[in-house]
Amino acid sequence: MTTDRRFSRFSKSRETASFSITEIPAGGVCLSAFVIVTETGHPTNVLMGHMNPRAPWDHIGALDPSRVEVHSRGWMLPSSHLIFQESPGDAARRIAREQLELPDLSFSEPMVVSEAYTPRRFPDAAKHWDLEFLFRSEIPAADIPHPAAWAELAFVDLRRTAKSEIARSHEDVIESAGLHFGGA
Repeated sequence: MTTDRRFSRFSKSRETASFSITEIPAGGVCLSAFVIVTETGHPTNVLMGHMNPRAPWDHIGALDPSRVEVHSRGWMLPSSHLIFQESPGDAARRIAREQLELPDLSFSEPMVVSEAYTPRRFPDAAKHWDLEFLFRSEIPAADIPHPAAWAELAFVDLRRTAKSEIARSHEDVIESAGLHFGGA
């Protein structure tokens, strides 16, 4: 049987892939790692921050300065796109080291989530596809770091937080991880 399906095999060669590098979906594709740290004993308290616009987010989080400025007003999970040829686990360790200054943080095995959506900032654009690797960890409240990457980093109680307070559509990631918001 012949099919017209284009399976997600990416390569530079048309012979070995459904998509060559020049044929990615119009809305783009991102591979991202998210570090979801909850407070020990308080599973609804999630470590999130407001980005410091003076931090090198283009290097540690794949965000250009204009996106940092737009999203620094909302709570955001520590996260990044994967560097080319970086494994998801290595990306999570890099995020812990570079964004949280917690080089010894241990993680669960990743939960893998796929989302296709129209970005809020481009409402007329084609759908964007994200493949997300969600890594869970927990630390005591006393161990919250104070890294330069964040203007503020705190445990946010999701029971008292509205989705509208979250930046970069991270509310979808949080819900994909099985956590729930209680705010309006």
